[in-house]
Amino acid sequence: MSSNVASVEGRLDTPNGTCVLTYEPLDAQQIIASVQDDAAGAIATFIGTTRNSFQGKVVTKLEYQAYTKLALKTMADVIHNARETVKRSSHHPAPLIVPSLLHCAVYHRLGSVPVGQPSIVIAVSSPHRREAFAACEFILEEVKHKVQVWKREYYEGVPDEEAEWKSNAGC
Repeated sequence: MSSNVASVEGRLDTPNGTCVLTYEPLDAQQIIASVQDDAAGAIATFIGTTRNSFQGKVVTKLEYQAYTKLALKTMADVIHNARETVKRSSHHPAPLIVPSLLHCAVYHRLGSVPVGQPSIVIAVSSPHRREAFAACEFILEEVKHKVQVWKREYYEGVPDEEAEWKSNAGC
């Protein structure tokens, strides 16, 4: 675990899904396995990785910090809202016999994330692909806009103290 005291690791399991903030590398296969279900006809995933460039600058790493307690609660709210949104927009005959989403998981890295490594993994299982894809995209966009996680980009040839902090749009 990082010695950075600004953020702490955390996990929140709710009936709607699992939310995790961790300094450990993200194991996408383990996260995907955590949402598997025999009733699932689809598992949609998003794996966001640190890329090596941004607007012509060479990125050497990203660093993430979070207000953990609030970030986990916000992530849980996002998953709940994804379930409600997909349920309202699905084209299944009423009443729904099976839930539109079976399992959801959102894992976000804290601390330093080198180029090529995942900083976020979202996995969603559903009986149908349309709902799984829609929920995965909804969760990603909402996490980016609402969750209390801040990113700092480090660039080649730029002193660390000049690395750029970037907040999520709504934070």
